[in-house]
Amino acid sequence: MLIGLISDTHDNLPMIEKAVKKLNEENVALVLHAGDYISPFVIPKFKTLNAPLIGVFGNNDGDHEFLKKRFRETPNCTIRGRFAEVNAEGFKIALLHGDETELLNALINCGGFDAVVHGHSHANVSRKNEKTLIVNPGETCGYLTGKATIALLDTTKREAKIVELTL
Repeated sequence: MLIGLISDTHDNLPMIEKAVKKLNEENVALVLHAGDYISPFVIPKFKTLNAPLIGVFGNNDGDHEFLKKRFRETPNCTIRGRFAEVNAEGFKIALLHGDETELLNALINCGGFDAVVHGHSHANVSRKNEKTLIVNPGETCGYLTGKATIALLDTTKREAKIVELTL
């Protein structure tokens, strides 16, 4: 199964559109968003995804109630709170923003997940820790690093690759 990973979109509508286009081109079966949408007005931009989106809140997502409302109004998009446990055809994924370092490290080190997907640092990472794949797709907004990125997680190969989007 091919899963698109996205995080830290920070209201950058043009980059969200590019990310959605790339995820559709890659024919992903699922999209996971690790938080920091920021404003509720960005959520409808995900309605053109050809795959369902599951998201979690980030530390900069202020208006949780209005974000939840926008998610309910946007087909194929759900938000689970600060954490989501996702079972993708038997591949167990922990999805969180990652701003709580102790929690992030506990999930990585517990051995209970095939992958831990997070954001927050804006730095893209794809590495293995014994049996757990740790992926931060980086920042889709491109504001801090100057690089807008997403990631593609292949559950069959048990690997993820970082994909740079043109700014």
